Amino acid sequence: MDDPARSAGGTLGEYAYQASRERPIAEVVRDIIANVQDMVRSEVRLAKAEIKEEASKTAQGAAYLAVGGMLALYAVGFVLVAIAQMLDLVMPAWAAALLVAVLLGITAAVLVGKGRERLHVPAPEKTIESVKENVEWMKNQTRS
Repeated sequence: MDDPARSAGGTLGEYAYQASRERPIAEVVRDIIANVQDMVRSEVRLAKAEIKEEASKTAQGAAYLAVGGMLALYAVGFVLVAIAQMLDLVMPAWAAALLVAVLLGITAAVLVGKGRERLHVPAPEKTIESVKENVEWMKNQTRS
């Protein structure tokens, strides 16, 4: 059979190539189940692709954050040493270091708390929308 859809790798069910005739209910149900399985497989592939794309973007952003964070850590360390040395002029060295450490600990606790509040994992929006459309389509098919 010289059909362009088949030679192009199309995945239409066999019923698309049969002459119009009454089909048994079992055959229709079998085709519907096969189509649903294909849709589920497609949704899984879409979800994997979407998550892989998002993970790639996230990894690149994480690399920039890691380098920037490391440089910021060094900068903060030098600033803290400078503050402790300035405080050493007006109080004992141990008290200056303790004061800087306590203020730094309080600041760190506040920032960690705010970061935990804002942390969230993105959902694969395209896949969710597509699944909703497929569920609606399946409902319409069962009503027909």
